[in-house]
Amino acid sequence: MTGPRCAVVVNPTKVADPDQLHRIVEQGLARAGWPAPRWYETTPEDPGRGQAKKAVADGAELVFACGGDGTVTAVVTALSGSDVALAVLPAGTGNLLAANLGLGNDPATGLEVALEGGRRRIDVGVIDDRCFVVMAGMGFDAQMLEDTSEKAKKRIGWLAYVGGAAKHLLDRPMRARIRLDGGPPMPRRPAAVIVGNVGRLQGGVRLLSKAEPDDGKFDVAILSPTNLAHWAALAWAVVSRRERVPLMETYTASRVEIYSNRAQARQLDGDTIAPGKVMKIHLRPRALLLCVPQPDADPDLAYDASAVARRAKEKA
Repeated sequence: MTGPRCAVVVNPTKVADPDQLHRIVEQGLARAGWPAPRWYETTPEDPGRGQAKKAVADGAELVFACGGDGTVTAVVTALSGSDVALAVLPAGTGNLLAANLGLGNDPATGLEVALEGGRRRIDVGVIDDRCFVVMAGMGFDAQMLEDTSEKAKKRIGWLAYVGGAAKHLLDRPMRARIRLDGGPPMPRRPAAVIVGNVGRLQGGVRLLSKAEPDDGKFDVAILSPTNLAHWAALAWAVVSRRERVPLMETYTASRVEIYSNRAQARQLDGDTIAPGKVMKIHLRPRALLLCVPQPDADPDLAYDASAVARRAKEKA
């Protein structure tokens, strides 16, 4: 066996057919000459951080994260700053990192990406003791995630978020002060502040067109629509990939502080965290070793993964 020692951190509540998942992973690794992986299941009390740390302590050189956004974020937090690689096996309904990798919802494609050997060191965002690699947000985007039905996500996928968003289009904006890299506070009345490491949302929508995951900077978007017409104009500009998006300011920074006059919904990589009045975020440059598709053509990680998916199906 010549491949790295592997572990799989899996959220069993997100996997429709655990036996099939085990078969895909173990047979795929065996065909490649890699040793059999160790398996670690998450729990309601620990969504994956402890399991990933245990996997590393047990000798894992590559950890597969299989679950929703919360599972992936927990494993990212455990592996950040190490030389242990992360590979994503898509499951659940969110999967922001999988979407930015172009993996879709197929674990076999995620496995094939790891086997093909593409590796890239990317930046990691840190809030308190938690990490993220895609986006963090305060305000509207987190409220949307909170109010999106799990049943609807399972039934219609990312389109379910439209319903969650509709509930908050006319919410009162927050009163916020935003500081970038220790500069003077910028008073704003935003609906949301989004701090991105890569640029794509669910459904392939690219919010931050210039975001790169290893440039040592976050891309910060301050969204300030106040009525339905504003939201429509903003959404159309984003979907049509216009250079300038109305009612959205963008900046770059490696440290971002957001202070609100009242507690706001907050999220990390599509997974909500406790509401709060403050978000303080800093960047760890190139702190995560990530398995990525080859060729890695698109600077924000995503590309057409159809060729990888085709090879995965051929080997299944």
